This record gives sequence, structure tokens and C-alpha cells, in this order.
Amino acid sequence: MFEYHPSSQHLAGKKILITGASDGIGRANAICFAEHGAELLLLGRNQEKLEQLFDEIEEKSPSKVTIHPMDFAKARAEDYSGLADSLDKHFPVIDGLIHNAAQLGTLCPVEYYPDNDWETLINVNLNAVFHLTKAAMPSLKRSEDARLLFISSSVGRKGRAYWGGYGVSKFALEGLMQTLADELSSTSNIRVNSLNPGGTRTAMRQAAYPAEDPHSQPEAESLMPVYLYLLGPEAAHIHGQALDARDFDPSTLNTVEGT
Repeated sequence: MFEYHPSSQHLAGKKILITGASDGIGRANAICFAEHGAELLLLGRNQEKLEQLFDEIEEKSPSKVTIHPMDFAKARAEDYSGLADSLDKHFPVIDGLIHNAAQLGTLCPVEYYPDNDWETLINVNLNAVFHLTKAAMPSLKRSEDARLLFISSSVGRKGRAYWGGYGVSKFALEGLMQTLADELSSTSNIRVNSLNPGGTRTAMRQAAYPAEDPHSQPEAESLMPVYLYLLGPEAAHIHGQALDARDFDPSTLNTVEGT
């Protein structure tokens, strides 16, 4: 696993938006980034968990976090329009956006995949990412050194039977990442990448592999050195890359694609 030990001020002055912040890797992101000086806007569908996270961070890092409950499965165009207006007013500059939020959905052959489940999952895993990225783009473009990070999966890079909508949605995110990376490489200071965290001890992993011993997988906190590096100034050369947290080595990523 990648070793990286930046100072407690590594992300000082950075404003970072994190989706799926209520649980798992998103929650670990929030706590870690606050400990390293970032100001946070946290999105999640579970208001109670967001409030608990707010209290936890506020106790150690006062005035560092804002929460915004939002259920991507039910969100409509006007919700994203309202969020865009709010960002422009309260977060006119965003230095990082991490798309953690996702649903696992049904695991079964495509021919038997429930229509309603497909539509809900694509709405959460893909459409919400598209709409939120659009809403945040003006704020990201105002940053001197912004990061846009799509959280992917191994099943979004090589098709695997029975992963249905989840795998397809992650393939789509890879395409969205590549398209945006090409569009933004010479027109902005935004660095766009995807990251596959690999198997991690989360509720989603347990739902996907119910017979697996959860302790056989690393905790989300063990991935934080990779996230800290990618959101920090040293990662300005990494762009348009499909990254894997388990074998992350920034020394092999020394070119900005498209430039």
C-alpha cells in the first residue's frame, strides 16, 4: 500500500466536495481531509449520519464542514440547479470533487435485471455524477489547482458476469472521466482521474460478498494516503488516468495526458 505522510496543513485552504460522505470511504475522506486542513462540503442521503459526522469533525476542526443532505435516487434537475446556485454563492471556488456516492444494485444476469432497479442505479451512479459535475464546474474552474476524482471499480474496467448496472455505470464513469480529461487538459487547471479503491471493508463490499470475512479486507482509512496525494499539489501532473489504489505509484505517472 502507498505510504504518504504529509503535514497537518497539507490541504489547508482547499475546499473539497465529497459525495457519499455518510459512510465508508466517503466518511473516511471527510475525517482525514479535515485533519489535514481542508474545508468540506459533504453530500449524503442520510441526514442523521451526516449530522453525526458534522459533530465529530466540528469537535476537532471547528468551522471546517458544511453538510447538504441529498438523495441522488430522487434528485431532479431543479435540485441540481439549486445546488449550483448555492455553490456559486457559498462555495464560489471548489478545489476538489470526489464522487464516492454509488449503489450496488442487483447482482444477476442482465436479462433478468429489474427495470426499476436499473433506472434507479443509473440515476445514482451516473446521472447524478453528470449533473453534479456540471453544477460544480464553474467553481472548479475558478480554482488554481483543482481535482475531479471519479471512484471506479475493477468491474468498470473489465466486464464481469452478474454485476449488471453497477459494472455498466462504472464503465460509463470511466468514459466520462476520459472525455472530461481531454476537454479540460488545456483549458483549465482541473486534473481529472478515476480511482479504483479495490476491496475495502465497507457495507457495500459486505452486501456484494456476504460470505466473505469482512476483516479480510483493509479498512477505508488505509486508502487515505492515496486520496491525500491525489488532492494535494504534488499530483498536478496526474491527469486522465485510470488509477488503482492498491498499486498506486506516482513516480510512474509523470505526464499530463493531452498536453
